[in-house]
Amino acid sequence: MNTGLKITSFAAALAATFGTAYGVGQGIDPVVADNPPKHKNEHTPPTPRPEEAGGHSGHDTPPVGGLQISEDGYTLDLETPSVTAGQRADLRFTVRDGSGRAVTAYQREHEKELHLIVASRDLVTYRHLHPTRAADGTWSTPVDLPRAGGYRVFADFTPAKKDARNLTLGADLAASGPYQPKELPAPSPTATTNGYEVKLSGALRPGKASELKLKVSRDGEPVTNLQPYLGAYGHLVALRSGDLAYLHVHPNGEPGDGKTRPGPDISFTATAPSAGSYRLFLDFKHDGKVHTAAFTVRAGGAAAGSGTPEGHADDGHGH
Repeated sequence: MNTGLKITSFAAALAATFGTAYGVGQGIDPVVADNPPKHKNEHTPPTPRPEEAGGHSGHDTPPVGGLQISEDGYTLDLETPSVTAGQRADLRFTVRDGSGRAVTAYQREHEKELHLIVASRDLVTYRHLHPTRAADGTWSTPVDLPRAGGYRVFADFTPAKKDARNLTLGADLAASGPYQPKELPAPSPTATTNGYEVKLSGALRPGKASELKLKVSRDGEPVTNLQPYLGAYGHLVALRSGDLAYLHVHPNGEPGDGKTRPGPDISFTATAPSAGSYRLFLDFKHDGKVHTAAFTVRAGGAAAGSGTPEGHADDGHGH
C-alpha cells in the first residue's frame, strides 16, 4: 500500500507516509468505541480538492487509495454488499484481474497477503480484519457491525506479479437496521482504550511530510515493552473525513530484537493529501493483546495534538 498519507505497507487501503516502531493487524479486528464524544457547536468543513488545499499543486499532493473499486486492471468484487447491524455475518469478496479471473497469488506484506479495513462513513466504527483465502480466490472473514448505516470496505494488497504495485481498492457496504448518524469525534491529543492512555503529538500538514509521535502509558507509567504486531510495534491507519480516502502512513524504525520495544514512543511520518479532518487509528500490542486508539486531527490547522482530551477505542474481537 503506497498511497497518500502512508500507513504501513500493509494497515488499511483504514490503510495511505510515521522513530521507532510500526505494525499491522493480525487475525483480530480492533474496534473503535461506538459512542465517542462529539464536536460541540462545530461542523466539519467540506474536504477541499487536493489541488485547492494549502496552495499545493496537484503534483505536490500524494495520491490516496480506496476511492475506486477498480484500479490497474484489478477490481474488488464484494459478494456481501449488505449485512444486518448487530448480527455476526461472513463478509465475502474476490479480487479479479482484467479478464475477470479471481486473483489467487499475492505478495506477503507484514505477514499477510491482504489486509482488510471496514470503517463506518462517520468514522466512529472501525475494524481491521485479516480474512482467509480459499483456493478459488474467494476471501472471507466474520464481521459484526454494531450500528446501521453506510460503511466502506478497503482491500489492501499487492498482486504476485512482476512490477505490480500495492493497491487499495474500496467498495461500499450497508448495515441494515435503525440508523442514528453520529458526528465526527472532536480533535483530541489523548485517547484511552482498555486502561491504556495514548498521547499524540506533532502536526499533520497538507502536501508536506511531518512526524507524528504516539506515546503509550498505563496507570500513569510509560509502556516500554510493546510487542511486535505483524512485524512492527504499531500500525497507523488514516481516513479522510468526507470521502473516506484511505491514506498510507510510513512507520519509522524497525522492531529491533523482534520481541519488545525499549521505549514508549511510536513514530510515523505522514503527508496529508489535502487540508481537512482525518481520523487516525493506531493498533498496538501489549501483554499478548491488540488494542486500538483513535484520534481526530486537522490537517492545515493546529497541531495534531490539539483539541479536547477525549478519544477511545475498544479491543478487537478474535476470530
